[in-house]
Amino acid sequence: MIPADLSLLHAPGTPALAPDGSFVVVARTAPDLESDEYTGQLWRVPTDGSTPPVRLTRGHRDTDPRLSPDGRWVAFLRAEPKGRPQLHLVESAGGEPVRLTDAPLGAGPARWSPDGSALAFLARVPEEGRYGDDASAERPRHITELPYRGDGVGFTRDKRRRLFVVDVPADPAARSVVPEGEGATPIAREVTAGDVDVEQIAWLPGGRYVLAVAARHAARDSDLRADAAVVDTAPGANHALRPLTDADAGSTLAVAAALPTRDGSAVWLLAQDMGESGRDFVARQTGLYRLALRTGSAGPEAAAAPERLTDAEAVDLDPGTFAVTADGVLVGVQERGTVVLREVATDGTVHDLVTGAVVAHGVDAATGAPLAAATVAGPTTAGDVHVVDLGTGATRVLTDWSAPLRATGRVREPREVTATAPDGYPVHGWVVTPDPERYPDPHPTLLMIHGGPYAQYTVALFDEVQTLAEAGYAVVYGNPRGSAGYGSAHGSAIRHAFGTVDTDDVLALLDAALEDPALDDERVGVLGGSYGGYLTAWLTTRTDRFRGAVVERGFLDPVSFVGSSDIGWFFGLEYLGDGDDEASRAAVAAQSPMAHVARVTTPTLVIHSEQDWRCPVEQGQRWFVELKRRGVPAELLLFPGEGHELTRSGRPQHRLVRFEHVLSWWDRILPVTAS
Repeated sequence: MIPADLSLLHAPGTPALAPDGSFVVVARTAPDLESDEYTGQLWRVPTDGSTPPVRLTRGHRDTDPRLSPDGRWVAFLRAEPKGRPQLHLVESAGGEPVRLTDAPLGAGPARWSPDGSALAFLARVPEEGRYGDDASAERPRHITELPYRGDGVGFTRDKRRRLFVVDVPADPAARSVVPEGEGATPIAREVTAGDVDVEQIAWLPGGRYVLAVAARHAARDSDLRADAAVVDTAPGANHALRPLTDADAGSTLAVAAALPTRDGSAVWLLAQDMGESGRDFVARQTGLYRLALRTGSAGPEAAAAPERLTDAEAVDLDPGTFAVTADGVLVGVQERGTVVLREVATDGTVHDLVTGAVVAHGVDAATGAPLAAATVAGPTTAGDVHVVDLGTGATRVLTDWSAPLRATGRVREPREVTATAPDGYPVHGWVVTPDPERYPDPHPTLLMIHGGPYAQYTVALFDEVQTLAEAGYAVVYGNPRGSAGYGSAHGSAIRHAFGTVDTDDVLALLDAALEDPALDDERVGVLGGSYGGYLTAWLTTRTDRFRGAVVERGFLDPVSFVGSSDIGWFFGLEYLGDGDDEASRAAVAAQSPMAHVARVTTPTLVIHSEQDWRCPVEQGQRWFVELKRRGVPAELLLFPGEGHELTRSGRPQHRLVRFEHVLSWWDRILPVTAS
């Protein structure tokens, strides 16, 4: 890839499968360099492959489709240029969309009631006097709790996420539900209230109760737990969140997603067990639970404690890949750089559906046919729609939306690399090399390190790697200890031990890749973001072997991070060490790059976003200043208006310019000779 190829990264979202399984509606979006926004529309795709996909809508950014129970209507989000997403309806056969909401801060994806008469959705509701045209005129924020803001979201206490329900007219196409003109008011009904954010939602059979996820317990300001809860949406009813898992009663679960079984007799949960402290999150595998329901005096309630159906040590699920089938539930399993799709039946039986070199990241199941649809990425695709026969396991690929990118000839496939760390531990990763016809070997080599640390590099097409390979660099990347996808012990190996075995692993992987004579073992650089920025900086305090480094959005000083980061009140303390005694402080300092910055001699480009609240900008600024004042060649690249997710969802022009700066840096540090 070249930087301008960002516009060819056509990425499908979670598909919506028709009840009879005959077609899929899916949003396809891509960075648009001209408008400097992400644009896209909805596409209708027949599941038998008989005809090509047909564009269903033509808005600026149409996303998150949901099909009505009869398959006639599609609820989706539409955002106008520079605007906020609002809920719309369109006929699944095509037509003019109808707007349903006018939420001041935008609406979230909708969920159809079982009879198709209503839609539930989430939206943030600003306090009066907040988020107007003049932020400087707002009254001060009075903060009394630890979690009060989030990267990419901003302050949360003054704009809680609430549950809304909007009734769908018998003939939505006959009129706009939100009247046009000044003074228009939406007819959506605000259901929940109070100082609680509602997260995931789904209707229970019957159409009165909504299943939700929320941290509604008394200690929610000091731990990470969240409950599955039920909300009665009937007008005039008590709309309180009634817990099914109850943190106030001792539940240690942080529920990420909840879906009812088809008959409503139980609830499927994706959750992490946070331990007795409620914030023991390090390498806690996301597991599948089943919670039986019964009918109580106030509605559905838990009949027993949730039962975990997946291995707590070996199986880690992706919270974004989750759908109910007639016989069980579909889940995405993180495994050695892949996310495979499996069905877990009610009796615990597991069926493989989409496996191999794949990353499944969104799924839906038909209610009237044994079919599922999933979005699946791979080494040469940013994502395509697959349909799966749940009876036979047969899979059909319905789209090929990365074909224009591959047609450029600028996509290189990764090669698997394995290594052995000094203590005998196996290390797994990949190397991507440039086109040998254009770039004679040996190639300058870059070691790339992922963030997290409890995350994983995958086999999916990765724009960062592809852009560097197209510029003539071999790129080595993998999943050292601390990563996800290799079991709980692998992920927790660096707890209170940052910069130890993770350092050993990435260097062992690099050395194994460098055994290939096509890679230049004398001209090597290192780069990474977030935790990857941490380990990149840490390596430059331990060795001078790297000709240059790129430290991006780094976690560089765990001491100041405690107060400056949105997750500082728990993250570093759980990972690096807790306590105010001398031994604890010494342990944290021993794992801090900033404490050892005087050792660095490696030329370093520091990249940071000015609105990064995850790894705040002061981390990067201080690293740059400490290097510069010591005479180390250093540069600082700051992006205004961006947060921690710049490289994944930042403004398209910022992403392009960032690539140009990174390539310019490496061209000066490790110049490439083309044939």
